[in-house]
Amino acid sequence: MNSTKLKITNRKGLVLNAHLELPANQKPQHYAIFAHCFTCSSSLIAVRHISRTLTEDGFGVLRFDFTGLGRSEGEFADSHFSANIEDLLDVHSYMSENFEAPSLLVGHSLGGAAVLVAASKLDTVKAVATLGAPASVSHVKHLFSHGIDEVKAKGEVEINIGGRPFKINQEFVNAFDDTDLPSIVKRLRKPLLVMHAPFDSIVGIENAKTIYESAMHPKSFVSLDDADHLLTKEKDSRYAGDVIGTWAKRYFPQQENEILDTDGEQLVGHLNILEDNFTTTIQTKNHTFIADEPASIGGKDYGPSPYEFLNASLAACTAMTLKMYAERKKLDLQEVFVYISYSRKHAEDMVPTSNTSKYLHHIDKKLKFVGNLDTKQKERLKEIASRCPVHRTLESGVVFKTDII
Repeated sequence: MNSTKLKITNRKGLVLNAHLELPANQKPQHYAIFAHCFTCSSSLIAVRHISRTLTEDGFGVLRFDFTGLGRSEGEFADSHFSANIEDLLDVHSYMSENFEAPSLLVGHSLGGAAVLVAASKLDTVKAVATLGAPASVSHVKHLFSHGIDEVKAKGEVEINIGGRPFKINQEFVNAFDDTDLPSIVKRLRKPLLVMHAPFDSIVGIENAKTIYESAMHPKSFVSLDDADHLLTKEKDSRYAGDVIGTWAKRYFPQQENEILDTDGEQLVGHLNILEDNFTTTIQTKNHTFIADEPASIGGKDYGPSPYEFLNASLAACTAMTLKMYAERKKLDLQEVFVYISYSRKHAEDMVPTSNTSKYLHHIDKKLKFVGNLDTKQKERLKEIASRCPVHRTLESGVVFKTDII
């Protein structure tokens, strides 16, 4: 999974902060937009977990901050419900113009209500999923009800929600009364997944009942059991992402992944130079990897660099070799950490008697053992670490044979 920062200008000229999460192969089959909860932001841990879990099902997920929230421009008073809808439509337009029209909308809490309304206005949206969504937009007014009378008298006031100060005005207050959500849901006629926790103390379960009963089939309800409203537990947000991804597969055609043919070899590496710059796909018989270069030298940093893969093979082989030895000798080795760094060092610095001015390849390997081991056992493990097959291959040198096909 890779996250790309985006800046999206909405219809009012305000810049919205956004992140686009992509699958590991950087080639999403479909795109989704995630709308966060009232007064929250796209950096909420639950938003990140759900978005990144959806990438595992082939979705590219755009999560963004509504106007006046998170790192987006504007004031909180400009983040009323109708403005949230406009932001969603503007973000959808941006994605349509620069990537592909998002076909799945996911919304949390008031963001759930927002995606229901936005979906009714977007023909390209094929399905909608909500989490802890209110059935009435005005439901959230209780969070700032203590300031409504003062707004009428002063025009704009500062209120406190969840320990944070926000300024609201009359437009902000009025915008929560103008939407008949059940009627919109009834006319939606798109696959709908309603997810809600039965004991949600912020938005009661009766809201899910109203939304579900208002919707036409196909519709589904999945309980979030004992999750809290903000899905603060990682297991709850990842579960939600897993369910949404699995449910969506019924309504989104799954494209067959193009698997490179290794042509009888152990693996193949492929780079489309015209499209991918340095991003290289590596395919073994059963596994696909992405290699890249860091952004500092012109890469996209979508995957480890070639030397990081080299280090990784040595670290993995070392750890596996130590495991097998410890099991055979019945040593209490519970965990092993292998730290690897590659560098090029001047020969004279490494071998004081060397007469050459050349640089030598140098790999620094550090071992950390967890378990009830004495000094002698640790030293023996250190010796064994140098006997793993990859270590010996690198140490002995390799004879290459290169052919043109």
